[in-house]
Amino acid sequence: MWVVSSLPYLSPRREGEVDAWTEEAAQAGRVGTQRLREVTTEVPPPNVASALGLPAGRPAVVRRRTMLLDGRPVELTDSWYPVEIADGTALAAMGKIKGGAVTLLANLGHSVHEAREDIAFRNATADEAAELNLPAGTPVIVLSRTCLDAEGVVFEVSVMVMVAEGRRLRYRLIAG
Repeated sequence: MWVVSSLPYLSPRREGEVDAWTEEAAQAGRVGTQRLREVTTEVPPPNVASALGLPAGRPAVVRRRTMLLDGRPVELTDSWYPVEIADGTALAAMGKIKGGAVTLLANLGHSVHEAREDIAFRNATADEAAELNLPAGTPVIVLSRTCLDAEGVVFEVSVMVMVAEGRRLRYRLIAG
């Protein structure tokens, strides 16, 4: 059973620390890596554009990654950023970001103050099944995360398509 917690993915890394995925996998005695499939600027799907507060037809930067656990693909992550934030930074460039995007964004003044997550379950599309090495129509978990800074500005929307088998999501909420 693989237990996933969102909190480490919302916190910037300190100098010399590995990314949250690598660390989380290592703590479980596993190897977590990722493969960057694509970085491009394009018009996001309507649900992402709405979450980013973009008018219809307005482009955003997207980083598409495949997360691997012990060499096996377990998640597809598309992270979207407003062009005004990502342009001219490592977010808009093909290549790994030292400390991860959350660290770079914090250094740009965009720390996560609030994260909104929606979870859905559906069958994998043909492309998702192929990338995740799953039989067509296999159930997947789709986690959509919207990150806002202290001023309520949305600076990242990520859509993660996860292999459902053997996965459990863990949330810890503290009422304030």
